[in-house]
Amino acid sequence: MILKSQVEWALHCCAILSGLPEGRYLSTKALAELHGLPKEYLSKALQSLSQAGLVHTTLGPSGGYRLAKAANELSFLDVVEAVEGSGRTFVCQNIRANNPCRPKGYCESGPCAIARIMWEADEAWRAALRKVTFADLGKILHQEISPEIWSGTFDWVLKRAG
Repeated sequence: MILKSQVEWALHCCAILSGLPEGRYLSTKALAELHGLPKEYLSKALQSLSQAGLVHTTLGPSGGYRLAKAANELSFLDVVEAVEGSGRTFVCQNIRANNPCRPKGYCESGPCAIARIMWEADEAWRAALRKVTFADLGKILHQEISPEIWSGTFDWVLKRAG
């Protein structure tokens, strides 16, 4: 399975937005510049987050985006589903019914073993993403990123936040 690049962009943007002080917003332009992305394409990912109610937006010179929930209430799965949708990653087409060795009119009463295994794997993947919040990510990043880069990034962000 390959997720849209917008999923990565949205996750990174939410990571940055999770560190904004209360009442501050960060523009699409600043988020695009920080991540080296085209503003026009990033706007689509941010629009998906907005439509899902994961970010608040405001217009004007100090406008932009901020998280609509606390970082400990926003999961990775919330963001993935905002961009990709919440449908299953595997859609069973029931091709086993095409088997010429089955009697004519034969019909199974339930989904095949392959579909059940794939759906179980999909749920395990979603359960793993559901468990990780942006507060959890913040703790990981604080341990893994050097203090210079950490503080430099947030100084950069705060200078641009409205």
